[in-house]
Amino acid sequence: MTLLITVFAAIISTVVWYTRDNDDLKLGILLFLYWGASLMWLVDAIFEYAELKSNYFTPAIEDMVNDAFLGLAVVALGLVIWLVRLLILDPKGVIRARLMKG
Repeated sequence: MTLLITVFAAIISTVVWYTRDNDDLKLGILLFLYWGASLMWLVDAIFEYAELKSNYFTPAIEDMVNDAFLGLAVVALGLVIWLVRLLILDPKGVIRARLMKG
């Protein structure tokens, strides 16, 4: 479930990044975070499958819910990291202008 959620987040962020004319929101950082997390969960799934064999495909409901919450937490953490970096870089100068104004 974590792999599925992070792959969807990676695909969506990649499509949004690709369709924008300019990268003023620094979406490249976000998509690299999500693709990195997806790669990490893929490796985890491969090793878990090697350990569990056919039992890998019959997870308990509690495990699926826990994995879903973990996947959503990873997506939320990626958004927080991206947002903090965006606010620090302030590519459009919005924060800088408001601080100089006030």
